[in-house]
Amino acid sequence: MYKALVLVSGGLDSTVLTAKIVKKYGAETVAALNIYYGQKHAKEQEYASFQANSYGIKMIHADLSKVFQWSKDCPLLEGSENEIPEKSYAEQLQEHGGKGIVKTYVPFRNGLFLSYAAAVAIQIGASKIFYGAHSDDAAGNAYPDCSSAFIGSMAKSIFEGTGGLVKLEAPFWNLTKKEIVKIGLELGVDFAHTWSCYRGESLPCRVCATCIDREKAFEANGMVDPLVKGESL
Repeated sequence: MYKALVLVSGGLDSTVLTAKIVKKYGAETVAALNIYYGQKHAKEQEYASFQANSYGIKMIHADLSKVFQWSKDCPLLEGSENEIPEKSYAEQLQEHGGKGIVKTYVPFRNGLFLSYAAAVAIQIGASKIFYGAHSDDAAGNAYPDCSSAFIGSMAKSIFEGTGGLVKLEAPFWNLTKKEIVKIGLELGVDFAHTWSCYRGESLPCRVCATCIDREKAFEANGMVDPLVKGESL
């Protein structure tokens, strides 16, 4: 019987969250859910599988890419010809007067993921779903499906919709990526085997928003991102 289901992408935040939950509950009671949604950087799935294997937890894969077959605007998706912005989230928000949805927002992606996770959680007996949204993503409403209001609403919906069997928790909702890196360092997370870049190339591009934020988070902790040093799969 599983106690926890963790949404994992193969990225920095969800990997740190996985380490935290495994430490708390034990690997034998934790399952990971990785969802392919038609993203151009699908190579992150390799990292999700690597981490699940390293922590000795059950991995569940799902393909929800057909849901986004009508989305031609979001540059993260295979069906779009739009270019991924080469600027930080802060710079993108400034273009909207400091607030507004960024171009890399995938239509209600996290709402879909969490709904799917709730259905899976009931079936495997997990009473909690863990999701790695953090304050940097929610800032300026860049990603509205990472906001505290969204998390609270989804938590209530999942609890009510499962008859109180499943609860949603987002332990990092009020933390910055800098603080998440710090937690990961304390937990001994293998950051060299995580992927954040929106481009699925052999090395991080270092110019997309998630690359920029990731590098700065490591620098703020007095470190160089291991992916920048070429340490990877």
